[in-house]
Formats: sequence, structure tokens, C-alpha cells
Amino acid sequence: MNIAIDGPAGAGKSTVAQKVAGQLEYVYIDTGAMYRALAWAVHHHQLPINDESAVSELLQKNRIQLVRENGQQHVFWNEIDVTSWIRSTEVSQYASIVASYGSVREQMLVLQRRLATQGNVVMDGRDIGTHVLPDADVKIFLTASIQERAERRWKELLAKGTQTDLSELEKEIEERDRRDMQREVAPLRQAEDAVLVDTTGMTIDQVVDRILQICERTGESTH
Repeated sequence: MNIAIDGPAGAGKSTVAQKVAGQLEYVYIDTGAMYRALAWAVHHHQLPINDESAVSELLQKNRIQLVRENGQQHVFWNEIDVTSWIRSTEVSQYASIVASYGSVREQMLVLQRRLATQGNVVMDGRDIGTHVLPDADVKIFLTASIQERAERRWKELLAKGTQTDLSELEKEIEERDRRDMQREVAPLRQAEDAVLVDTTGMTIDQVVDRILQICERTGESTH
């Protein structure tokens, strides 16, 4: 069974997808982390972020791996574990830009589809149900208000000891939404057969339960 979870920045996709995968004992694939790893590398190598061919070539010549260790997913750029570095605000902004490049998305698409053949998979991102896995058995579109998404991100950063302006985060999220929805290749949108789950005011566990119920119903109807 393939489960696709899409939605805008800060909707809690990776946290929820990871928990759903854990409950079902499925393989979890965080496609956003793959773009973030590339964004980190662009930043690390001080490449011009607006040079699509340079960014695309960097991806072509290197390797991104997702590895599960002690129940947690780790993201590797070649031999370097970049997991703890890819959630910074700077990398988030870069990730949104590299993800808008057609040549980058084409390379990622091949990699993501290959990963999805590993068996039962939960994959999250911006275009999984519409583009990467259009035949997924379950498609979820996860969203929440901009205010709520900014507040979650703010609390996340605060817990890591990073002070950030909440209104700045709201602006950043709004900007990412706009960029994700307007990009030419595989823009962010809800698949026609996806179930909309608005997580505003919901706890993570409530969201996970809701998705597990949807999966259960789908499993029953396919038997």
C-alpha cells in the first residue's frame, strides 16, 4: 500500500507521516528532506541559488540517502549526516527555490519512485498524490491556517533555542505557499481524489488517528 501525504509548508506533514508509518510499520519517505539536503549542499558549497543548471549538476554528481536509525529518519548527503542542519530558516528558503527547478524535480522524481517500490510506503511532500505517486492507494491533503503553521514553526525553533519573530515566520510561510503553488512543474495542489484534513486546532495524535481511520476504510474497501 502506498500512502501519499501532501500539503503546504508547516502543515506537520513529516511529523504526521512518520507517526503513521510507525503505527503501520511502513517505510517512511520524507521527500521534503531530499530537497532540503540539496538546499543545504547549495548553501554549503556557496553556489548561486538562482543558477538552475549548477544546482541540477550538483544533484547529479552527488547522492542523497534516507536511512532509518533507532526509529528516526536520517538524511545523508554522500557520507555526511545533514539531518540536524536542514531545518534552518535559510535552508527552508533555499529548499523552496531548488524545488521550483524542473531539472531538479525530474531527477528527484526518478529517485522517489524508486524508493516507493520498497514495499508499503508513506511518502510526504508537495506533489506526491498529483505527480510522484498518482496511483497511491490513500491520498491525504494536510493543511492548517497560516497563523497556526507559523506558530508551530515558532515553537519548534524556540525549543531549539532559536529566537524568531512570529510575524516574519507568517510572511515566510505565505511566500513559500505562493512559490509552491505557482511553480511551473508539479505545483502544490490537492489531488482530486485526496481527502482534505485541516489540522487547525488538532493535536498530532488526533491527526494521526484520523489518517489511520482513512487508511483502514480504504483497506476494507479494497478487500
